[in-house]
Amino acid sequence: MTYRYPDAVIQIFARAPVPGEAKTRLIPALGADGAAALQARLLQRTLAMATRSALAPVQLWCSPDCDHAAFRDWPGVSRHVQQGADLGERMQHALIAGLETARRVILIGTDCPGLDAGYLRQAIERLAEHDVVLGPAEDGGYVLVGWRRPVDLFAAIDWGSERVLEQTRTRLRAAGVSWHELPVLWDVDRPADVARLARYQN
Repeated sequence: MTYRYPDAVIQIFARAPVPGEAKTRLIPALGADGAAALQARLLQRTLAMATRSALAPVQLWCSPDCDHAAFRDWPGVSRHVQQGADLGERMQHALIAGLETARRVILIGTDCPGLDAGYLRQAIERLAEHDVVLGPAEDGGYVLVGWRRPVDLFAAIDWGSERVLEQTRTRLRAAGVSWHELPVLWDVDRPADVARLARYQN
């Protein structure tokens, strides 16, 4: 396949859609099976969007492993196992690994229905001018992070809290690197987001 940005790579972080293990915050609203089914749909949407964009090669970073059927049957998508004790270590490992084959690395999850090919394109292009790019989330985290060189971003971050983005900004300032923030998006994380997703899709 010919890519618009062959010097970039798009990494997708995904948890296997296993009932009781996927989207646990949504289990009170959807049940374990419903939460896992939603995770599977979000995963499929994200993979389809990224591969069809033809912007850059796509890597799927799986948790806890790459054996689940939902991770297979995506031609041209390489699969990798997430490694690290917490989310920060896992992202740091993947982003550094991305620089082995690319000059610009973009990492996203599967929870953001508004993250489309245009958003990915903006992120890749901003890395021509900045060391780091962030896609802020309404809940105080982010839906996208990318870089063109390693930066110590993810240590001592309160993952899952509304302080994630601000703590990351603090680390960026301390590192003395340039960064760009894309428009704020929302992600599907809590029961209230399920109703919002239904409205968004209609």
